[in-house]
Amino acid sequence: MTYVVANLHGELQRFKALLEKVRFSKSDILYVLGDTADYGADTAALLTELSMCENVYPIAGEHDFLALRMLTGFDTMLREGGMPDAEFAAEMTAWAADGGSATLEGFRALDNDMREGLLDYLSEFSLYEEVEVCGKSFVLVHAGICGFDADKELDEYEPADFFAVPANERYYDDRTVVVGHAPTASGRIEREGNLIRIDCGAKDGGPLACLCLETGEEYYI
Repeated sequence: MTYVVANLHGELQRFKALLEKVRFSKSDILYVLGDTADYGADTAALLTELSMCENVYPIAGEHDFLALRMLTGFDTMLREGGMPDAEFAAEMTAWAADGGSATLEGFRALDNDMREGLLDYLSEFSLYEEVEVCGKSFVLVHAGICGFDADKELDEYEPADFFAVPANERYYDDRTVVVGHAPTASGRIEREGNLIRIDCGAKDGGPLACLCLETGEEYYI
């Protein structure tokens, strides 16, 4: 089966519970639609766990994208013993205040090899995935596709185009777009035409949701 989940935000134990609930196996595939990093205390452990799963495919959200840049700069300072310039220090402070502090603390606790491995893994996150399941086509992105043009190839968009909810969320007529990023109003997975929203607000106490693309079955933890 093919599953999608979004906005894990360091929730390692809930993620493991979700895998148990869907009976996830080596024959299944899971796509994580961004914002795996930040807020939750177990971000470093969660990323390490995901990096060892060959059938789990991460897609970047804005928190993952920023965490990679902040942690890379921080790791360089650790290795070289330098001090950050004022601009980077300000960015680091703002990131830490917006959920990054837990990610930074987990990263600091790792040894050099594990830090390098985590950074390599974050750098490999894709910006989107195109999936064909049971004759149905899906486009998996973090938040949406800003500046959407049906004639434009996905690799022509900038990273930021996938990290914000566009004003107009009408996409393809022949493909379903699945997104996370913004918690649904109902706290459940929501479908609107060829758009499926699966972030149910786990970061803020809502359920962690997962959708099976073959059956449409919904799972909540």
